Amino acid sequence: MTLRLPRPPLPRLTLRRMTLRRQIATAVAAISVLVAVAVGLLVHQAMIRQHVGQARSSATTALNSALTDYGRDLPTPGAALDDPALPTLLHDLAAGGRQGSLLATDQQGESMWAAAPVQGGVLSVRVDFTQDRRAIADLDRIILITVIAAVFTTVLAGVLVADRISRRLRTAATAARGIAAGGTDTRIGELVDGKDEVADLAAAVDLMSRTLHRRLEDEQRFTADVAHELRTPLTGLVTAAELLPPGRPTQLVQNRVQALRALVEDLLEVSRLDADVESPDLSAVPLERAVRRTVTLTGLDVSVGITSDQEVRTDLRRLDRILGNLLLNAHRHGAGPVELHVDGRRITVRDHGPGYPEDLLDHGPQRFRTNAPERGRGHGLGLTIATGHTRVIGATLTFTNHPAGGALATLTLPPD
Repeated sequence: MTLRLPRPPLPRLTLRRMTLRRQIATAVAAISVLVAVAVGLLVHQAMIRQHVGQARSSATTALNSALTDYGRDLPTPGAALDDPALPTLLHDLAAGGRQGSLLATDQQGESMWAAAPVQGGVLSVRVDFTQDRRAIADLDRIILITVIAAVFTTVLAGVLVADRISRRLRTAATAARGIAAGGTDTRIGELVDGKDEVADLAAAVDLMSRTLHRRLEDEQRFTADVAHELRTPLTGLVTAAELLPPGRPTQLVQNRVQALRALVEDLLEVSRLDADVESPDLSAVPLERAVRRTVTLTGLDVSVGITSDQEVRTDLRRLDRILGNLLLNAHRHGAGPVELHVDGRRITVRDHGPGYPEDLLDHGPQRFRTNAPERGRGHGLGLTIATGHTRVIGATLTFTNHPAGGALATLTLPPD
């Protein structure tokens, strides 16, 4: 029986997010270094071949002249017979009856040797290669300086180009986030210059923004028109319902008519908030007293807690509307107990139900949707109206789920 031990998990590599500017600069730097090194190596090898070839040619010429003088029994300046410093490999080659040359290094430095067999031994010529090696070293330094300068210049140009592209893209991204936040009248094309792909992207986003703005206006206009058109026949319907004889059917009709009337009033309120024509009527009020007044007006079972009271300057009617809708939503879609807590300018409303749905947490309140099972998932006009009034008074309203369970809405009033 063979026991197999589980393999330890392989370490996961976490790649750091690189900006577009850094990616372009890195790519330009890498390509510049590769090209510069390749060109430098090619030039270096070519210069070595050139100097070695010239030294070999000089040594061979000197050897041929020495062989001619040696054959005529003339003195051979610069040549030696059976020179003990001659490299062994070249000596053996010449002793075997062949002529050759070899670049070698000994105690006297680097030299180009040429040797050939003659009667009585091996005749060799030595050409000093030290000056050639210095010339190659000087050329290498020049190549290195040129490579560094070329890489620096290329990388600097790449960084400048990448910075311009990145800056324009960041400008477009900032404008796009503004559009997503509701500023559908924002135009990116006015902020991004040029006639390249970034400008094409800005034009496409501007087209999307104009289309979205037009559709939102159509939706807001449709909502307002429907509400106004329903208001007149609804008034007659309310009057007719009040004239019906007492009874259970009459009560049911009146309840449905009142619900329809409340819906139409909510639609009109939403249309006014969408039009951004509302302005707050500010006044200084103690927050605890305002909160307890709202709870009393709702008539709901709410537990009120006060950590610290503070006088705030806000629109009391709109504050009543915001808190009333939050409390009503907590009772209607959550579970008791419903708790309202005041801490300075921060007001929280929490229930102990299943919490807010994921789409509300991700996208915020959406009109004509509720969390009631019979009407599908989502949320209705209550939270939408609360969000609209929050925007009018300059406050912030966030929706989260409490770690211990239940929905948690947090209203933070602005400073005076």
